[in-house]
Parts: sequence; structure tokens; C-alpha cells
Amino acid sequence: MEHVDAIILGAGAAGLMAAIAAGRRGRRVVVVDHAPQVGSKILISGGGRCNFTNTGTAADRFLSANPRFARAALHRYKPSDFLALVEKHRIPWHEKTLGQLFCDNSARDIVAMLLAECQAAGVTIRTGVRVTEVSKPGRFRVVANGRETEAPALVLATGGLSIPKMGATGFSLDLARRFGLPVVEPRPGLVPLTFEGEMLELMRPLSGLSLPAVARFGKTPRFPEAVLFTHRGLSGPAILQVSSYWQPGQAFSLDLLPGQDPVALLLARKQSRPRAEPRTVLGEFLPQRLAQALGGAWFTGTEMANQPDRALRAAGEKLRALPLAPSGTEGYAKAEVMLGGVDTAVLHPDTLQARSVLGLFVVGEAVDVTGWLGGYNFQWAWASGWCAGEAILPAA
Repeated sequence: MEHVDAIILGAGAAGLMAAIAAGRRGRRVVVVDHAPQVGSKILISGGGRCNFTNTGTAADRFLSANPRFARAALHRYKPSDFLALVEKHRIPWHEKTLGQLFCDNSARDIVAMLLAECQAAGVTIRTGVRVTEVSKPGRFRVVANGRETEAPALVLATGGLSIPKMGATGFSLDLARRFGLPVVEPRPGLVPLTFEGEMLELMRPLSGLSLPAVARFGKTPRFPEAVLFTHRGLSGPAILQVSSYWQPGQAFSLDLLPGQDPVALLLARKQSRPRAEPRTVLGEFLPQRLAQALGGAWFTGTEMANQPDRALRAAGEKLRALPLAPSGTEGYAKAEVMLGGVDTAVLHPDTLQARSVLGLFVVGEAVDVTGWLGGYNFQWAWASGWCAGEAILPAA
């Protein structure tokens, strides 16, 4: 039997950060993962360059049944703290739009940095191993590939259900339930939306077309980013963002001409270009394929002069806030994150330790805290992992 201070299940962003924080404090830490290598999701993130944090990180950019829960961890470990670690390892980086920070070269730089920090902290990492038993006869006991390890602390950091082809499972959620922790029903987040019927027939010929727009669901935040038409519906950053707020059976809206007054534009064109076709006028402001599709769907007649003002106003209002009711999503296979997870009501916000099970921690995606697109979920992983690692006590 091997005795250590902490066993961490999962060698992703949150698990490795928890290991680093605990190891730096002299704790004996073992990290176990069924994947053959560490940080699989880190390696594919940001197009292979890892959008590792966001300078605009704030609790109101995270979804949770308790919107205030993330504040403590995000305050204790900030984007500037992780950036300092990146710069310590001389990893070149750059800022894109909306506060998103990326590696100049490769996401492999971030994984190498985390591994170097683990090595310096004396952390033991075992990959490609299968956990066959997790129990708590007194201390936590984990059996992996036949090897028994015991510790007073167990960190659940195996992530969520998104991107199953990368090995994602509900292991952390299953274990949390076994230890009596409630789970907020999970569902795909930051995911493309699908459509059916006439709306899909209109969208399908537009597949591959992208344009700037503003997506919004109800009174939730507005997302001014790109929208991409697909053969099954809509994707792109603005759609992924709004998908986390969207509720099945309801509609969200798209502003196709952000910053402009489409009603005034169309009424003005009726006067200045009376003989132009509506689709030609729309082509002044929208990509041609989209202008052709909307012009054919919204207008009758061939010239602007023949369009009643009420029809132009109605079309303008649609351009300002086009209501769209998806039939569903592309599911976990295409989702960047999982919404829901272990209920924050049963976790200490400062440490991520379960209130009812001493020594049990839940971090990262397995917790009911989900960030916006753009580095927020990595920052939650770093922050929650660090807070848990800082709270791990030495074995008595």
C-alpha cells in the first residue's frame, strides 16, 4: 500500500494545477489519469495554441446555479497569476480580441510548463492507468492498475462530458454522487445549434458562410462575434456563447447589422434606389448568399419602389433581431464544455472541498461553474485547482 497526502484523479488543467499547488507546499501528491498523456484538451484548445486565460475574467462571465460561487477562487488566483507563470517559463504569448491570451507557438508549451512545475514540486504522475476502485474506509483508497494508494485527500478533476473522443467521461460526477454530493443536471455548453424544417432549408445552402453579428437570449448578455452557417444550423463564437444560455423550445435573436439601423437603411434605399431589387439592396450590407436567401424569403415583387413601408419596417426589425428557435444542439461531441456538474451548494468556495466529506475536493469542469468562450474555463480550472491544492493538509 502506497501512502501519500493527496490523490488527484485527472491530469488535465485543474488536476495538474492542484498538484502543483499542493506539491509546492511539500505535500506528497499522486496524479492518476486513464489517458495516455496529460492535458489532452489543453493540446487541442485554441486551434492548438491554447487560449489559456482571459484578462476580462469576472464571476459574472460564468454560469452556475449559484452565480456568486466562483468569485472566491477567481479572486484568489487571477489571470495575472497564471500569466506570471507563463512568463516565468518564457513562453511567448499574445492577446487577441476581447482579452483572450494565446501562446504564440503551441499549446504544448503550456503542457510542458505544467509538467516542469509538477516535476519541481515532486509530483508523481501516472497516465494510461485504469482506476478500478475508489473507496473511503477511513482515508481515501484508490486502486489503479492493481496498485493501491491511500491518502487523506482526494481531488476529483477528470473533467466533464464534453468531447468524448478525447476520453471525456462522467467519472467525477459518478464518484461525487457515490460520496453523496448532488449534481446539477449536465448538458452541452458552448455548442453549435441545430435547426429543422424551413429554417434549415434556408440555412443549408449558406453552409460555410460567416459574418459578424450579435447573438442574445432574452435578457442575458449580448455576444458581438462571428456567426457561421453549417449544414445543420449555426456555429461560430457568437452562437457558441449564446448556446450556454439558450433553453430548448425557446428562441434567441441575431442582430445581423450590429451598430446600424436597418429600418432606416431600407426606407432610405426605397427613395434612393427605387428600381433595385430588395435582395440587391440587402447585398450592400450582407454577404451576397445571405442577401439572396433573405430577399427571396422576405419580399414579394421585384423593385424597392413596390415594397410597402410596413414590409420594409418588418424586414428591418428582423435584421435587427432575427428570432431563431433551434431544434437542439450538436451535443457533447461538438460541445467545448459541460454545463452543470457538482452542486456548488455542497462545496466550500475558498477551497472547493466538500462540506460533508472531509478531504474530498472537486475542481474544474466537474463543478457547476461554466465560463464563456475565450479562456474563461481555463482560468476557472487554474483557479479552482490552485485553491484545492492550497487547502490539502499533510497526512497525520
